[in-house]
Amino acid sequence: MDTYVIIILAVIFSLILGLVFYAYGEKKGTAAKAKVGDTPNQAALPLRLQAYERLVLLTERIALPNLISRIGQQDLTAKDMQLLLTQTIRQEYEHNISQQIYVSKEAWEAVSNLKEQNMLIINQVASFLPPDASGTQLNKSLLDVLIQNPQASLHNIVAEALSYEAKQWM
Repeated sequence: MDTYVIIILAVIFSLILGLVFYAYGEKKGTAAKAKVGDTPNQAALPLRLQAYERLVLLTERIALPNLISRIGQQDLTAKDMQLLLTQTIRQEYEHNISQQIYVSKEAWEAVSNLKEQNMLIINQVASFLPPDASGTQLNKSLLDVLIQNPQASLHNIVAEALSYEAKQWM
């Protein structure tokens, strides 16, 4: 019988000791999480705001009217202009790809969707032009599509969403 009492006391002691260590570990882990969670958020705030700023700039740079006015060259064929426009969008996007770690998943998806939508519009409009069309004709056709369908351009909506999210951090 003494052996059973010793075993029961050892089990109870082990359980109590285990609970104490568990509670201590939880308290220490929670404190560490709070410390780790608070400091980087405060330290990362300028980086986060800068990321939103850069992504707003990206949306403006890849907005089709802005892109066309910035790189519209007179002597290109429609195919060459199509290639130049889509390459420029990809380069601008890739240049800012690291900003996704500082913004919400939804914000980054909005930027990615804008990139894809603009490239799709360029490719679709170019596919309807005759093979001998000029780059100027492609640019005019793209602007006509945007004027006829203002909802076809997401850049204002994306820029507003990014601005709204950035303001939530200030």
